[in-house]
Amino acid sequence: MISQIIDEKSIRKLKELLDDSSKITITCHQGPDGDAIGSSLAAMHVLTSLGKEVRIVAPDGFLGQLRQLPGAKEVVDASRYPDFARQLLDEADLIICLDYNLPTRTGKLADALLAANAPKVMIDHHLEPGDFANVIISHPEMAATCVLLFRVFCRLELFNFINKAAAECLLAGILTDTGNLSYNVGDPELFTIVAELVRKGADKEQLTRHLFMTTSVNCMRLNAYALLKKMEIFSDEHAALIVLSREELNRFHYTKGDTEGLVNRPLEIPGIRYSCFLREERDLIKVSMRSLGAMPVNEVCSEHFGGGGHLNAAGGEFYGTLEECADLFRTIVKENTQKYKKELNQ
Repeated sequence: MISQIIDEKSIRKLKELLDDSSKITITCHQGPDGDAIGSSLAAMHVLTSLGKEVRIVAPDGFLGQLRQLPGAKEVVDASRYPDFARQLLDEADLIICLDYNLPTRTGKLADALLAANAPKVMIDHHLEPGDFANVIISHPEMAATCVLLFRVFCRLELFNFINKAAAECLLAGILTDTGNLSYNVGDPELFTIVAELVRKGADKEQLTRHLFMTTSVNCMRLNAYALLKKMEIFSDEHAALIVLSREELNRFHYTKGDTEGLVNRPLEIPGIRYSCFLREERDLIKVSMRSLGAMPVNEVCSEHFGGGGHLNAAGGEFYGTLEECADLFRTIVKENTQKYKKELNQ
């Protein structure tokens, strides 16, 4: 038994929209992770079981590990098929927005999303939700959007429509957003939900192998190189930095997802409270940050890198050279020593 945290008004309105719809398009954020893809696929499986015509549009491609999830081949990559993606949005009579709080998080898909006439439903766990949707179900205290979506299914009395495929996708999202149940797991009801998904047929051991224990030789060597040669430790400031240039990425035949989780590794070092990873792209620097305890990396990313996220997991972008970005972070580290003195010494 789990508590009812979602207000009844939102559930009633969502039920009305679902009852009145036949063609549903599901969307997620740019650079979709396990929670975004897992929640999208789970929603597709459940709503298809209700007789709905359901399509998923992702702004761009996603990690290879997630392609093992049931239904993953059905996801339309808008970066490759922009006209088809726009058509699916235009023809939908309901658009479901999963795992993002603002249209801008869908990148180049945002204009088509906002131009579509269909009512929109947002189900998300990020801070500061926008007001672009007709129904907003936002609970930042949830460990993952997949946790929130499971609760939504239960409130809609659709628990029995969560089949093995949907359960596997929901569990994948939960595992990836909690580091295989190693952080953001303070809510005891989270484990009740995981247990229910396992009872539905989700194989946690198999998912763990696919999501966390499968890698290529190039990926392994790239990560080893990054930790050995490119990790910078600021012991007195309780911080760490890893910087990888485009040349270094190419040297190890980088493919999308090869540095997934790299930013977390310095947090294993005693005394390190937050970590930053900078990856050089063609026209910008991608910034990823992770932290422990009360250190708010979402504030750091929002203030300095035009981004945001969760308290312990955030990101942003920098337009300039890689060295300029690294120097900025080194300056920020010095400033944070006093600004977040309490958080860094907990």
